[in-house]
Amino acid sequence: MTDMEGVAGVVSSVDYCAPESRYYEVGRELTTLETNAAIEGAIDAGATEFFVVDGHGHGAIDPCKLHPAALLLTGRPMGYPFGCDTSFDAAFIVGQHAKANTDGGHLCHTGSFACEDQRLNGRSLGELGINMLFAAYFGVPTVLVTGDLACCLEARELVPEIETVAVKEGLRRGAPAGLTAEQARTYNGAAIHLHPEHARHRIREAARRALERRQEIPRFWIEPPYELVRTYRRREDGTTPPPTLQSGDDLIEVLRQAPRPLPAGR
Repeated sequence: MTDMEGVAGVVSSVDYCAPESRYYEVGRELTTLETNAAIEGAIDAGATEFFVVDGHGHGAIDPCKLHPAALLLTGRPMGYPFGCDTSFDAAFIVGQHAKANTDGGHLCHTGSFACEDQRLNGRSLGELGINMLFAAYFGVPTVLVTGDLACCLEARELVPEIETVAVKEGLRRGAPAGLTAEQARTYNGAAIHLHPEHARHRIREAARRALERRQEIPRFWIEPPYELVRTYRRREDGTTPPPTLQSGDDLIEVLRQAPRPLPAGR
């Protein structure tokens, strides 16, 4: 699974992460090359088959620059479980950012900058935790996470044994709680980045270790039934959208549901 905001050299959402961004093609190349580094490390550990999910909202993988050994799931719409099934041995998450309102999280958000928080059975989870869960649904452990330092700390809170690579660190301390989406988008725009080549070297080495250690790295899992509640940031006009709910006994069905209003009194 790939994302974009957690890649070394991706400086901002506005300038790098959308087709209209002035450095979008730079961001795509950086994301694709970090993905290739993870594949190369997996090859070093003996892996032979690779399935890459272009998971960033607008897409971020350049198919012409992607490692030729990989299959690529790209284009929109796509949805859970993103091609995952029980045939996979391990999952990597590359270029990930921390969840919304993370202290020190560079460009941190959950799905979009409009989300204030997302809780599954009362536990706050971002994109990282949900991605680890849907892989675990099929018995697949996530063994490697790369992204900013706050994201890596988030991963190790979920699975202490997991391999992580921090490729940058957001400078601004404090959580962007209570802001509008646009305020949150630029709250922690400054970060200390590794050089992209050094970041890719570290990712390759960690990917090799992750596969060599995969039997030691447990799945992150939450037992059913499930209630997924999202709260939202206030709008520019001062109003706040109501919370939403998705619920059920099957994780994938819950994640596929259209959100509905949270019942009054909940």
